[in-house]
Amino acid sequence: QVQLVESGGGLVQPGGSLRLSCAASGSIFRIYAMAWYRQAPGNQRELVATITRNGRVDYADSVKGRFTISRDNAKNTAYLQMNSLKSEDTAVYYCNANVQAGAATAPYEYWGQGTQVTVSS
Repeated sequence: QVQLVESGGGLVQPGGSLRLSCAASGSIFRIYAMAWYRQAPGNQRELVATITRNGRVDYADSVKGRFTISRDNAKNTAYLQMNSLKSEDTAVYYCNANVQAGAATAPYEYWGQGTQVTVSS
C-alpha cells in the first residue's frame, strides 16, 4: 500500500518558519495532485495548498503570500514552506496525495498521519 509520512512539524514562535515534508512510499506509478490540509481543535479540516504534478499551485487566502507548496516528483515528496507564522496557523497538518499505484490501476486518495504545528510565544 501507499503511505505518506509527514515530518518537520514542531513548536515555533510567531513570525518564525517551518518546512514540512511529505514523503510518499510503497507502490507508486504516478502521483497526481498533492495537497496540504490542516485541522485545529474544534475546527473543520481546511485545505491549505494544492499542487498539480506539473507544479501549478493554489493557496487558501489565509496563507497566501506566507506559505509555499512545492514538490519533487523524482523523490515522490511534497513540501510546505511556512513563513511569518501566526498563532492562527496552529493545527495538525496533513498531507494528501492522489496516487496511481500501477500503470493499469485507478488513482486513489491517500492521507498522511499528520504532524503538529504549534505557533506560540
